[in-house]
Amino acid sequence: MEIGSAPPILTLEDYSYLFPDMDSNFLSLNKKRQQEEEEEEGDNNNNNNNNNNINIINNSSGSSLNDLLSSLIQFDNKEVMVDPEEMKPTIPFNPNYFATASQFQGQFNEFKLEVEGLENDYSGSPTKKPRRSANSPDNNNQVQASAGSSSMVPQRRLWVKDRSKDWWERCSHPDFPEEEFRRSFRMSKGTFEMICRELDSAVTKKNTMLRDAIPVRQRVAVCIWRLATGDPLRLVSKRFGLGISTCHKLVLEVCSAIKTVLMPKFLHWPDESVMKKNKEEFESVFGIPDVGGSMYTTHVPIIAPKTNVAAYFNKRHTERNQKTSYSITVQGVVDPRGVFTDVCIGWPGSMPDDQVLEKSALFQRASKGSLKDVWVVGNSGHPLMDWILVPYTHQNLTWTQHAFNEKIGDIQKARDQIAHYLLHHGRAGTTFL
Repeated sequence: MEIGSAPPILTLEDYSYLFPDMDSNFLSLNKKRQQEEEEEEGDNNNNNNNNNNINIINNSSGSSLNDLLSSLIQFDNKEVMVDPEEMKPTIPFNPNYFATASQFQGQFNEFKLEVEGLENDYSGSPTKKPRRSANSPDNNNQVQASAGSSSMVPQRRLWVKDRSKDWWERCSHPDFPEEEFRRSFRMSKGTFEMICRELDSAVTKKNTMLRDAIPVRQRVAVCIWRLATGDPLRLVSKRFGLGISTCHKLVLEVCSAIKTVLMPKFLHWPDESVMKKNKEEFESVFGIPDVGGSMYTTHVPIIAPKTNVAAYFNKRHTERNQKTSYSITVQGVVDPRGVFTDVCIGWPGSMPDDQVLEKSALFQRASKGSLKDVWVVGNSGHPLMDWILVPYTHQNLTWTQHAFNEKIGDIQKARDQIAHYLLHHGRAGTTFL
C-alpha cells in the first residue's frame, strides 16, 4: 500500500519565539546535531523498501520529539547569566513616595474645604458651618503642618469694587470747617458726635474674614445725609464711596436705631417740674398763662404707595403744585425752646388735622386726665377742647378776641420757625401747613 508524504516535523527553531532569551549557541548546536541525524537516516532510506519507509518516518518523528524534550530539559537546567544592570526598573523608586503622596492629599483636602467654604458664603445657606478663628489651636496646627505648601494658597477675600472715599475722609477730619459741616448735615459736629456715641452699641458691626465693617461714624453720616438732603441713593453712594444697596441698608438700620434708642431717651412728655418751667416761659414771652406746648401738623411727600392710594392723596398739594401729590402726616408738639415733646407720624395725607389728633398718643394722654391745667396751642384745623387753645375763626371779632388771636398767632409763628428750621431744612420737599 502506498503511503503519502509525512506531515512536517516541528523543530526547536519553531518554538524559539516562545523563548526570546534562549542562547543562540545552544540553538545552532541543536540544529547541527539534527542535520547529522537526518543525513544518517537518509543513507539508510536508500537501502530499504516502501515498508521500511514507514518505520523510518515513525523513528524519525519519535527521535525528533525526544530531541525536543531533551532540549527543553537542558534549557531548563541551564543557568542563564543576566546582566545586573538589566534588572534595574525603568522608573526609579522614590523611598519618600508615601510621604509625598500624603502631603499632596492634605493639600487637596485643604483646597476642597476652601472651595466649599466659598460656595457656602455666596449661597448663604443656613446650614453653613461657623468659621474658625484665625488664632484657634486647630488652625495653628494646620498652618504649621503645611508650612511649605499652604503658604502659596491665597487668603479668602471677597471682591469689593474700589470706590473713592475722599469726600467722607475730608469731611470726617477734625479740621473740617464747622460751617460747612452744618451746611452739609444740618447739625453741628457736637450733635453728630453725640448721636454716634448713643447709637454705637446699636449699629456697630464686627469685622469678618472677608472684609472690615463700616465704621459707626460713616454709618450714621450716610443716614443723616440722606434725611437732611433728600438726595437719591445713587448720589449718596458716590459721595460716601459705598454701594447703593449698602447705603439703603444703612439708612434703614440707623433709622431703626434712632427709634429704639434715641426716641425713648430724648422724646417724652415733660414731668411736672419741667412743665411748670415751660408754662412760665410761655407766659413771660407771649402773655398767656398755663401754656405747656404748641402743636402743629405738616405733610411729608412720598411716592404713591401700591395699596390704598386714595388715602394718601393730598388734595391741597395737588391743587397748589398742579401735580398729583401723596403724603403722610407729621403731628408734633414743641416747648418754648423748640424741643419736641410729642410726635405722631405716619397717618395718610388725606386725613384732616382733627382726625390725626384723635389717633395720636397725645389725645389718649389727655383723655386719661394727664393734661389737667395745661393748654396746648393748636390751629384752626384742631377742635376747641378743654386742653386745646385755637384762634377765633368767626367774623366781627371784638378787640379782646382780636388781641387773643394775635397772641395765639405769635406762638404759632415761633413754633413754625422752629419746625421750619428743624424739618423743612432737614428734609427737602417738606411743606408746612
